Amino acid sequence: MKGNIVDMAVGVIIGGAFGKIVSSLVNDIIMPVISIITGGDGYKNLKYVITPAQEATVEGQAAVEEVAINYGIFIQNIVDFVIIALSIFVALRVIMKFKKKEEEKPAAPPEPTKEEVLLTEIRDLLAKK
Repeated sequence: MKGNIVDMAVGVIIGGAFGKIVSSLVNDIIMPVISIITGGDGYKNLKYVITPAQEATVEGQAAVEEVAINYGIFIQNIVDFVIIALSIFVALRVIMKFKKKEEEKPAAPPEPTKEEVLLTEIRDLLAKK
């Protein structure tokens, strides 16, 4: 039981670090290349503005923040997820392949117990008579 908990903790820590690596890969390498190919200025800036921002006026009208749907960040998160899911899928396939090879090896027959050895000797003695 303790070994499983430690394995799970190590997996969570490695998974968190792996997520950061994949996020960096997507944010810093893949998405800039895609934005160059598509001719945009980056996916983070893609959004649908519902209400534009307004600055405060001298008459005392309060400032209004922009209300927008940031679908560029959503696209980036989808790419993150696909890369992480694909990596985990491939890793699990490799692990299962190794486990399957271990299971295919025939197990050595168990050594006979003292009773079986004694009965075998008695059988052999009776066969000689």
